[in-house]
Amino acid sequence: MKFNYQARTKEGDLQMGVVEASSGEAALNLLQSYGLVITLLELAEEKPFYAKEISFFSRVSQKDVVIFSRQLSLMFKSRIPLVQVLQTLAEQTPKPAFRDKILAMAQTVEGGVPLSKALERYPAIFSPFYINLVKSGEASGTLSESLDYLADHMEREYFLLSKVRAAMIYPVVVLVVVIIVLAVMSYYIIPQLSKILLDMAEGELPTLTKVVIGLSSFIRSWGWILFLGFIGIFFLFFRYIRTPAGRKSWDRTILRIPLLNNLLRMFYVSRFAENLSTLIKGGLPISRALEITSDTVSNEVYREIIIEVRNDVRRGESISRLLRANPVFFPPMVTQMVIVGEKTGTLEQSLTSVVRFYRGEIERTTDAFLKLLEPILIIFMSLIVGVLAAGIFIPLYQIPTWF
Repeated sequence: MKFNYQARTKEGDLQMGVVEASSGEAALNLLQSYGLVITLLELAEEKPFYAKEISFFSRVSQKDVVIFSRQLSLMFKSRIPLVQVLQTLAEQTPKPAFRDKILAMAQTVEGGVPLSKALERYPAIFSPFYINLVKSGEASGTLSESLDYLADHMEREYFLLSKVRAAMIYPVVVLVVVIIVLAVMSYYIIPQLSKILLDMAEGELPTLTKVVIGLSSFIRSWGWILFLGFIGIFFLFFRYIRTPAGRKSWDRTILRIPLLNNLLRMFYVSRFAENLSTLIKGGLPISRALEITSDTVSNEVYREIIIEVRNDVRRGESISRLLRANPVFFPPMVTQMVIVGEKTGTLEQSLTSVVRFYRGEIERTTDAFLKLLEPILIIFMSLIVGVLAAGIFIPLYQIPTWF
């Protein structure tokens, strides 16, 4: 429930805003915990359905968080008070849902609550990695540096994710185009031409033509069942991979897909090294940094290995011991860099070198993958359209050689 309120601060300044709580009493207690003297508290009116925002379009994206982090870092580094920074960022944020959350964080911070606690109220937007790095900066008095690390890290990760997504989205787009072409030809073009072909035919139609006409007839008659079946399989698949067993099975499977497996392994290793390096630079203990990194790597296979590494570190073992035991997922080069970093006490610098190397490798591999994939998919589309066209035009040109 949302409540509009008016209040006076300890200095006597008037403050107005919206607070979200389970009840009016909870809202009152929350506001009073910030040292505010409440003068008005009322339930915010619900908007009619046509005035409400569509949640998909108001969802806070990773790009929004990247922009917010960079602007927060720059403004805080300029020694602008944090509350004023948040209020300024809220004013220039285009998405109302995100703007409201930033304003709420500004009010929370103004009430004397640390920034990390304000961020914790929005776990769907700010990850444990993000919150713990801010918390570490607050504890060590280096919040400005921590925000700078965060901004750099999130920009690099956003760029990396964009490259990997580009490689995976391209074939999906081509497949959708092929399905649309098949549907248009089956429902509109082939039925009209098949009547002409049957009228013109003085004997048996070519085998290829009969196959094309039969396929068109099948799609027109049973296409809706195929469509519903595809949607059902799609739905069940996503339900399955949301389960722990399904997620683990899928994460293990994608690491075995030819052409993609090397790219994905480089991505996960780079993400592991990037997150761990950033957290260590932020001042977190290695075991805690490994625990947070395991939650951000987004692959159950790598997550389990990192959790085991964390357990080893808590028992006094080195990080490199378990990495060396998993050469398929962590290449020997990575393990050697970690060993050198552990021996010289420069683990974060070694991990940063790993990130720098893999970032370049991912970019080169992605570009090569897309260059290879593009002609393959074009040939695939051309074959499908060519077979359909041949099945239609062979009888029209009255080619005597029947298939």
